[in-house]
Amino acid sequence: MDIKLKFFGAAKNVTGSCYLLETNGIRLLVDCGLYQERDLKQRNWDDFPVPAESIDAVLLTHAHLDHCGRLPKLVKEGFKGTVFATAATAEIANIIMLDSAHIQEEDIKHKKMRHERQGKTSPFPYEPLYTMQDAEKVNAMFSKVRYNAPIVIGEGVTAEFREAGHVFGSSSIRVVVEQGGESRSIVFSGDVGRWDLPIMRDPFQFEHADYVLIESTYGDRVHGEVADIPTELARVINETHQAGGNIVIPSFALERTQELLYHLNGLLREDRIPHLLAFVDSPMAIKITEVFKKHPELFDEETMAQLRAGDKPCDFPGLTMSTTVDQSKSINHIKGTAIIIAGSGMCTGGRIKHHLKNNIGRPESTILFVGYQAFGTLGRIILDKPETVRLFGEEHTVRARIERISGFSAHADQNELYQWISSLKEAPRKVFITHGEESQAEAFGKFLTEKTGWNCIIPEYEQEVVLD
Repeated sequence: MDIKLKFFGAAKNVTGSCYLLETNGIRLLVDCGLYQERDLKQRNWDDFPVPAESIDAVLLTHAHLDHCGRLPKLVKEGFKGTVFATAATAEIANIIMLDSAHIQEEDIKHKKMRHERQGKTSPFPYEPLYTMQDAEKVNAMFSKVRYNAPIVIGEGVTAEFREAGHVFGSSSIRVVVEQGGESRSIVFSGDVGRWDLPIMRDPFQFEHADYVLIESTYGDRVHGEVADIPTELARVINETHQAGGNIVIPSFALERTQELLYHLNGLLREDRIPHLLAFVDSPMAIKITEVFKKHPELFDEETMAQLRAGDKPCDFPGLTMSTTVDQSKSINHIKGTAIIIAGSGMCTGGRIKHHLKNNIGRPESTILFVGYQAFGTLGRIILDKPETVRLFGEEHTVRARIERISGFSAHADQNELYQWISSLKEAPRKVFITHGEESQAEAFGKFLTEKTGWNCIIPEYEQEVVLD
């Protein structure tokens, strides 16, 4: 067999997911994500390791920025192939990429103005990685696929998309290569979700694979129980309300925001929290919520039952969707306690940074993290509770309470990753541990090897392996 696999992202780190598969004269990428760790962001600006025009197709596991965020750059550099994704992933990825481009354009504009005011210059050019026009071009390249229906990528190469249970429309992808009467199957986990989460269906489990690439974001730990989320959320809200501050929640626009609204709805119905003003201050999250409404076929049975009963799981009295800048700014003038949900989830850009600026110095306010914070991101820096934090070029003293609810994670933990991969009826030839910080990947690789005796490898960035 002549199959080459190269790791161009999410190798001993979390973000920038990107794998190149070369076989049967075909070059395809699985994911093309943005690097979000501060120390690795420069990789976003590097040329792709192979000419963009030589890539025939991209298989997109889901719409998070660290999986789709470099697609506009790929197109900008000459990619003219097809991007295969589920309908929900394609629609949401388009929203997310346009938002990313808009944020980059705005950040560059404000950074240039700030530097001119301070008499500074930047070692990097004052231009975004890509523009909104670049992002718009990607949308025409999507080919929307159905779950469980194999598609032909090229001669002797097929792919099938299966429910990953991570975020709306997310997939694990199995690629099957046929050569000379033999076949090999390679499973790309994407980001594996969890069982029994609100809204989402459970992850699909494969029974056969010759090779597996499995994420390890939480490969070194076990989450809190999902059942604890409403209790912890109610505690934080009630304590902050009593103190007279705001609850500021950095949240991913995709899945996490909708899950938060689901839990807030439930707490209000049960009268476990006061009826406070709540804001989703994220135009992207608002648009994504509309995509959710378009695809009820992707909901789990419990959510479908709520809809049939006339309940709206992601809506409740007192909730305001802030679409404009003026609406966002007006939140700062509200007296008393408000719940503010804003992006980005790792605090790397967007409106959340303004709400952090207005609340991080207030001991009565709470910054509540409900999602993974990659090493080097602003969210991770705040989560580590420093004395000061830099926002918009200025140092701010951290006086707000910093809280975290881990049970919210849409990523499988160590036990759930094992549950997902243990459905294989035969040992795979190799398991590649990806999409985790080095310590997490090593911990999960050790755990999986001890459990199964399988050949587990933690690939290096830009490493090439031959799949025989």
